[in-house]
Amino acid sequence: MSENFKSDRRSFFKTSAMGAMGAISIPVFSAGCSGSSSKQEKYRDFVMPELLSKAVDGKPLKAGLVGCGDRGTGAAIDFISAGNDLQITAIGDVFIDRVNNAAVALREKGQNIPDENCFSGFDAYKKVIDSGIDVVLLCTPPVFRPMHFEYAINAGKHCFVEKPVAVDPVGARQMLLMGRQASQRDLSVISGTIYRSVQNTNEICKLVADGAIGQPVSAHVIRYGGTLWHRMREKDWTDMEYMMRNWVNFTWVCGDMICEQFIHEIDLMQMFLGDRPPVRAMGTGGRARRVTGDVYDFFSVEYEFEGSFRAHCTSRQIGGCDNLTTVLIYGTKGYTNCHNWIRNLDDSDIFVYPMLPREERTPEWNVLHNGFVQEHVRLVSAIRKGKPVNDVEAQTLSTMISIMGREAAYTGKFVTYDEILASSLKLGPDSYEFGNVPGIVEEIKLPGTAPR
Repeated sequence: MSENFKSDRRSFFKTSAMGAMGAISIPVFSAGCSGSSSKQEKYRDFVMPELLSKAVDGKPLKAGLVGCGDRGTGAAIDFISAGNDLQITAIGDVFIDRVNNAAVALREKGQNIPDENCFSGFDAYKKVIDSGIDVVLLCTPPVFRPMHFEYAINAGKHCFVEKPVAVDPVGARQMLLMGRQASQRDLSVISGTIYRSVQNTNEICKLVADGAIGQPVSAHVIRYGGTLWHRMREKDWTDMEYMMRNWVNFTWVCGDMICEQFIHEIDLMQMFLGDRPPVRAMGTGGRARRVTGDVYDFFSVEYEFEGSFRAHCTSRQIGGCDNLTTVLIYGTKGYTNCHNWIRNLDDSDIFVYPMLPREERTPEWNVLHNGFVQEHVRLVSAIRKGKPVNDVEAQTLSTMISIMGREAAYTGKFVTYDEILASSLKLGPDSYEFGNVPGIVEEIKLPGTAPR
């Protein structure tokens, strides 16, 4: 068991891991905003990604899937839907039953995976990556993402990397290091935060960057949804099997809900802000309805940025409640929902994106507005054109911001971005194997001290 994993969260910030990075520098993310003048209406520069209704044609590409759950299987189907001459030729997961389920689903889509290319176990990712593929889809629980990504980049593979890209600062720094190595090797990497691959979101972002709402001053970010699934422990399961099969309910495996799900909306906010790191975060959270694991089911975090910008980000996963997902950014001249409209401060419209009625949407329109497919269109097109795309730094920043909010809620303390960036916090065991995992208990984190 990792010593850091067992340590007191209130003191983990005191231990810096910067020395372990050696000569590797940490990126300074652009603040994107340094104030405006009466002569300059533009907020910041923004370059829209090339979005196509279909990946460009080119050499056939073979992909392997690592992580055969619903999201991984869906990602594999999205990959082969992105263009011509795309195949899934190898799949792997910790559990053989998930591998078999994915093989059946892919067979229905015309992908016949030979038995010798279906792998299970904690080393399945190596076997998939070493099977002769061009692209690997990394879709396991996120605790494994940095380790799998490092192996894939060292093997010279292009990557689709599902969100989040890490569950702790140690893993996030590993992602940054390997992301730079991917760039040096001209490898393409696309992450699974879908809003950056949707046409309407990009169109709205371009208008905001050009000054449509003036200078952004605050954001209100909400993701309220129903409860997620859970698995009760079965009698013959070891600790590790229980946590792997119930992974969305254990922080060390999923990063908690603020990282595993709410990162979508946090990343959308970051897209509009120009990928700015907050200075510090303070938050709260807790657990009202979950019945397994140690994660929260609600968070409320305020992020403070340089200058006067503040963002309130709140999320909940509890069934039987009213649901809402929205990202509102307010500026000196107006505000936007970051999705399909921009308004003046008096609520009159500045711009409304033409979202077609469902009956009028063509297959081409759907691909441009479906981030799940479009991210693969972008990846395949970049590979075939020989113009690499790499969003690792942006996605790692969004992951770090999510971790920052989580730790602020867990500890009840202000948490700065610099502290998170340098922290030695590492979650989970030092090695992965089936059996008992001492030191992990199903107890939620409690901030502060008990009343006397």
